[in-house]
Amino acid sequence: MSTVGFPLLSLIIFLPLVGAAIIASVRGDERTIASNARWTALWTSLIVFFLSLVLWVRFDRSSADFQFVERAAWFGDLAISYHVGVDGLSVLFVLLSTALTPICVIASWESVENKVREYMIAFLVLETMMVGMFAALDLVIFYLFFEGVLIPMFLIIGIWGGPRRTYAAFKFFLFTLAGSVLMLLAVIWLYLDAGTTDIPFLLDHPLSRSAQIWLFLAFFASFAVKVPMWPFHTWLPDAHVEAPTAGSVILAGVLLKMGGYGFLRFSLPMLPEASVDFAPLIFALSAIAVVYTSLVALAQEDIKKLIAYSSVAHMGLVTLGLFTFTTQGIEGAIFQMLSHGVVSAALFLCVGVIYDRMHTREIAAYGGLAHRMPRYALLFMLFSMASVGLPGTSGFVGEFLAIVGAWQVNRVLALVAASGMVLGAAYMLWLYRRVLFGALTKPELKALLDLSPREVAAFTPLAALTLWMGIYPSSFMQFFSVSVASLLDRHQAMLGASRQLAGL
Repeated sequence: MSTVGFPLLSLIIFLPLVGAAIIASVRGDERTIASNARWTALWTSLIVFFLSLVLWVRFDRSSADFQFVERAAWFGDLAISYHVGVDGLSVLFVLLSTALTPICVIASWESVENKVREYMIAFLVLETMMVGMFAALDLVIFYLFFEGVLIPMFLIIGIWGGPRRTYAAFKFFLFTLAGSVLMLLAVIWLYLDAGTTDIPFLLDHPLSRSAQIWLFLAFFASFAVKVPMWPFHTWLPDAHVEAPTAGSVILAGVLLKMGGYGFLRFSLPMLPEASVDFAPLIFALSAIAVVYTSLVALAQEDIKKLIAYSSVAHMGLVTLGLFTFTTQGIEGAIFQMLSHGVVSAALFLCVGVIYDRMHTREIAAYGGLAHRMPRYALLFMLFSMASVGLPGTSGFVGEFLAIVGAWQVNRVLALVAASGMVLGAAYMLWLYRRVLFGALTKPELKALLDLSPREVAAFTPLAALTLWMGIYPSSFMQFFSVSVASLLDRHQAMLGASRQLAGL
C-alpha cells in the first residue's frame, strides 16, 4: 500500500482512533475512568506527535512532489481510492495539528471534570480528521475528513462549552455545512468530468473558463466560511466565546487553516483563470476583514471575543497574500497561517488560565495582574507582541511577506493590509494594559497564583516556536518554498492550457 515501505502517514492519521477505542473500553468508577482517559489521550497524542516529527525529519525539502504516498483501492469501479501523502504545502500543517493536540489535553487536565472520557475521545477523533484532511490526495477522502472535523468540534462546543453553547455549536455546524454542500457538488462534477477524484491527476486536468468559475464559487462557499472571510465570519466569535479553552485553541490553531489550505491546494493550481478573475473580490473582502474586524476588536469587552476578531483580521491577510500570485505573498500567507496557529492558540490558553481562576472573561474584571502573576505577564506579552507582528517573533515574518506580495500587485492594497498591524498594536496593547498593568486594587485578584508547572509545560513549546519562527524563519520556509515555486509554475501552465482550450 505504501510507496515508502512503511505506512507512516496512515499510522499518524489513525493512531488517535486506537487511543479513542482504548479510552472507550476503560471500565471502573468515574474517577478511575477520568484519570485513565487523560493519560491515554496524552500518551497517544504524544506518540502521534513523535511520529509526525519522524515525518518532518525524513521529508525531502528539495522536492515539490508528494512524499510518504500511500494508496489502496477503495471503490475500485468508481476510481476512488484511499490515497494520502504530503508535500511542502501540507507537511507543516500535519505537524501543527499533532503538536497542538497534546497541548490541548494538558490544558484540559483540570478544567474539564464532566464526561472526561467522552471529551478525550472527541479530541482524538478530531486529531484524526485534521491530519487526514491535510494528507488526503483524493477529493472524496479530503471531503470526508474535511466534513468529519465538524462532528467532534460540534460536540466539544455543544457539551463542554459556555452558557450559550448550544446556539454557538449549531451556528458553527450550519454555517460550515451549508458551504460544504456546494463543495460536494463540485466534487461530483469533477468526478463526472475527469472520471476520477485523484487530486494529483486533477491538478493537471484542464477545465474551461466557465467550468472554473462555477467550481471556484462552489469551493469558495466552503473555504471562505472556514477561513473565515468577511462577511462569513459571524459564527466564529460565538464559537470561540462558548467553546472550552482547548476547543478555542484547536479551532483557532488548526480549523481556521483548513479554508486557506483549500484555496492553496485546489483554487490556485486547479482553477487558475477563475482565481485570477475573482482575485479583486478576494482582495476587497480581505481588506475589509483586516480593517473592519480590527476596529470591532477594539470595541470588545470580552477577552475571547477580542482575540476571535483579531483572528479574522489575521486570516484576512492570509487570503490577501494567497491571491497575489507572487512568491512572497503565498509564502507569507503560509507562514502567517503557521504563526497564527501557534500564537492564537497561546493567546486562548492565556485567556483560559485566568478564566479557570476567576470564571470571567470580562476585561473590566482584571487589572494589575503582573504584580501577582509575573511569569504569566511575560508570556502574555510575548504572544501579544507576536500577534502585533513585532520583529523577532513569528508574527512579523508572515505579515511582512504578505504585504510585500500585495505591494507588487497594488500599493493601496498593501497600505490597507499594513494598517492591520497598526490596529493590531492598538487593540492588543489596550487589552494588555487593562488586564496586566495598573494597580492591583480588586481584592479577588490579590489571591491569584502564578502559572502552575502544568500550565508552564503547555506554554513552553508555543513560546519556543514563536521565537524560533521569528528568529530563524528559513528553517520553516525551506519546507514549502520549492512547493510554492512549483505551485506558481503549475498555475501559469494551467492558465495557459485553459486559455488555449478556450481559443480552440
